[in-house]
Amino acid sequence: MQNMKVYKILLLFAAISFCLFAGAYLMEQNQFTGPFLISALVGLAIAVRGYHRFKGFSYSIMILSAVTISLYYPQYFIGIGGFQFKLLIVPLLQIIMFGMGSQMSLSDFVGIIKMPKGVIAGVICQFSIMPIIGISVATLFKFAPEIAAGIVLVGSSPSGMASNVMSFIAKANLALSVTLTAFATLLSPLMTPFLMKVFAGQLIEIDFWNMMTGIFNMVILPICAGLIFNLFSQGFSYKKTQVIQLASFLGVIFLKSVINYFTAAHVISVLLNNYLWDILLFAVAPVMMAFVFKILAKGNKELLDNILSFVSMTGIGLIITIITAAGRDSLLEVGLLLIAACFLHNIFGYSLGYGVSKLLKLKEQDCRTIALEVGMQNGGLASGLALQMGKVATVGLAPAIFGPLMNITGSSLATWWRGRSLKQSK
Repeated sequence: MQNMKVYKILLLFAAISFCLFAGAYLMEQNQFTGPFLISALVGLAIAVRGYHRFKGFSYSIMILSAVTISLYYPQYFIGIGGFQFKLLIVPLLQIIMFGMGSQMSLSDFVGIIKMPKGVIAGVICQFSIMPIIGISVATLFKFAPEIAAGIVLVGSSPSGMASNVMSFIAKANLALSVTLTAFATLLSPLMTPFLMKVFAGQLIEIDFWNMMTGIFNMVILPICAGLIFNLFSQGFSYKKTQVIQLASFLGVIFLKSVINYFTAAHVISVLLNNYLWDILLFAVAPVMMAFVFKILAKGNKELLDNILSFVSMTGIGLIITIITAAGRDSLLEVGLLLIAACFLHNIFGYSLGYGVSKLLKLKEQDCRTIALEVGMQNGGLASGLALQMGKVATVGLAPAIFGPLMNITGSSLATWWRGRSLKQSK
C-alpha cells in the first residue's frame, strides 16, 4: 500500500513535469525544456511499474528517457578523451547475443521439424514482407539515400528476443516464436546482405561478404558461445552429446574463418590465427565461464537469467543512446518523418504477418506469433552493421528509432491479445 502511494506521487510528478515542459516550450524557454521532459519521462517510467496493466511499458519509456537525454546533451554520449563511445556498439551487441544463445539449445531448432508449416511461413514472411515494406516506405517519404538504406536494413534483419517476450505475453505459440527467432538469426548472414544488395544496392554501396562476416562476428559466434556456455553450465547432456555439439559449434567458427580467408585475407597463417583467436574467445572462454558459474552460483539458472536480462536491456539502451547522440543533427532534420516511417514499417509488419498467416489457415496462436516475429526486428544487429559501414549517424538512425517504437507497439499489441481469448480472435 505504501509502495502504491509512492507510484501515485511519481505519476503526479511526471504530470507536473510534462505541464512545465509544455509551458517552457510555448514560452521558448529552451534551457528548461530538456530537464522538464527528462524528469517527466523518468518519473513516468518508474510510476507505471506500480500498475500491472502498464508496467510492461516501463522499459520502453526509460529508453525514450535515455534517447531524450542524448538528444539534449549529445556531448556526453559521443566519447570521452580520445575514445569514441560508438566503438562499444559491437561488444555490447555481442554480449546481448551471447545472452540470447545462453537461453537456447539445439532443441530450439527441432521445432523446424515439429512445426514445418509455421516455420516456413514465418521465415518467408520475415525476409519478404519487411524489406519490401522498408524500401516502399523509404521511397514514399523520399528520404536521403543513407537514411532510406537504414530503413531497408531494419527490414532485412532477423527478429530478436523481444518478439519471444511479446509472444509469451500475447498467449501466442512461444515454441514457434523461439524457433523462428533462432532460424531467422541462423539465416541472417546470408539473407541480410542479399536483401540489402537487392533493395538498398542503389542507395549505398553494399559489400556482401564484409556484411556476412560482420554478422558472423556480431551475432552467430556470440550465440554459439552462449550455446556452448549453456551446454556446459547446465550439465544435462551426456558427454557424447557435448562433444558432438561442441564440434558443430567449432565448425561454424571455422566456416566464418574460411569465408574471411577467401574474401579478405588469402593467407593461411591469417586464417589459422583468426580461427585460433575465435576458438579462444567464443569456445574456450564460454566453457571456462560455465565451470566458474557452476562453482560460484551452483548452476542457479534463475540468477543467470536475471543477470543476462538486465545486461541485455542495459546494452540495448546504451546502443540506442549512443546512436542517437551520434546522429542527432540528422535526426532533428528528419525526426518526425522518420518516426512516422518506422511506425508504418512496424505496423504493416504486424498486419501483413498476421494476414498472410490467416490466409494460410494457421492456428490463431501461430498467427499471433508470426505477426510479432515479422513486425519486431533485431535493431541491435542493424545498428552494428551501420557502424561497420561507417554510417552509424545516418544508416543507424532508423534502427535506433525502430527499437523503442517496436517495444511500445509490440507490448501494446501483446497486451491487447492477452485480453482476448483465442476463440474471440478467430
